[in-house]
Amino acid sequence: MLIYIFYFFIAIVVVQLFYYLGIFGKFAFAKPQTFTPNNIPVSVIVCAKNEENNVKKYIPLLAEQDYPDFEIVLIDDASSDETLEVFEEYERTYPNIRLVKVQNNEAFWGNKKYALTLGIKAAKKDYLLFTDADCYPTSKDWITAMTSQFSTEKTIVLGYGGYEKVENSIINKVIRFETVLTAVQYFSWAKAGLPYMGVGRNLAYKKEEFFNVNGFIEHIQVRSGDDDLFINQASTKENTTISYSPQGFTYSKPKESYKAWFVQKRRHVATANYYKFFDKMQLGLFYSSQLFFFLSVILLLSFQFQWIAVLALLATRYTIAWIVMGFSAGKFKENDIKIWFPVVEIMLIFTQINIFITNIFSKPVHWK
Repeated sequence: MLIYIFYFFIAIVVVQLFYYLGIFGKFAFAKPQTFTPNNIPVSVIVCAKNEENNVKKYIPLLAEQDYPDFEIVLIDDASSDETLEVFEEYERTYPNIRLVKVQNNEAFWGNKKYALTLGIKAAKKDYLLFTDADCYPTSKDWITAMTSQFSTEKTIVLGYGGYEKVENSIINKVIRFETVLTAVQYFSWAKAGLPYMGVGRNLAYKKEEFFNVNGFIEHIQVRSGDDDLFINQASTKENTTISYSPQGFTYSKPKESYKAWFVQKRRHVATANYYKFFDKMQLGLFYSSQLFFFLSVILLLSFQFQWIAVLALLATRYTIAWIVMGFSAGKFKENDIKIWFPVVEIMLIFTQINIFITNIFSKPVHWK
């Protein structure tokens, strides 16, 4: 029996090395990205629901971007706090800010995709750049860095949206590691010609891409997924590229507790069930191979079966994964993640198991 588990373990290591070297290495070992401004007209779109405190801090940072031709489309999605009043003040203050007021619609009650659709239709520019109301750009060149990746062929740009660092917090390290791992996955598959998702914290596309797939209509019944489900549907090898120069990053405050982050990740995992078949399979294979890798190691070492070979394979997998994730984390300016990689990876794997089991028995809560 143990010999079959050992052979299974070898197969799992091969799968893991395929992902880390064959796929993730495409991003990890890529050259640093430079950009040349192309100064195309851009509409920056921000949808907010009850984000009064965040929009007071972050919208001025968007308005101060060093870019020659852009507007900011602020969408108030029927907020019950002072978000609308703050937006109205900004509209009076900044000439390039326009406001879209969304009233609750019985057919699309509380659906962010409905609000975003109204904002996209109201945008005057052909190129759209999205971020969330609780996000802020890392520099005044954010628009420049993101839009510089557009070309005649490339009409979808996937960006990186990270989370702020919190000192002496292990859960913060897990959150940021998960964010880096997710970005490595969707950046790497995009470089491989198989893009499958992006994040609404930092995402850009030409307006015609939205209308080419009839907007969000294919998944309008799914409350989340205005970013990843749209990209899963609209992206191709030909029309999608990535932006990973540090000037083009956005950041937001992370969840402060494990419970709050767990609820957030439940929504993300549930949305992935609507991905294309291949994308679900490759994600499922990667995460299941991670789990079975650790279970196999524990079982084989507990019986001291072929322990030298097991330790050698364990060291090989860890060395390669650590190098790949280290180079990737460096590109995202998340250097402390390198040191904590073995610990936070294990914590993340067992969190994902918990999420999977929890989602079987109850549905996650979506847009506020």
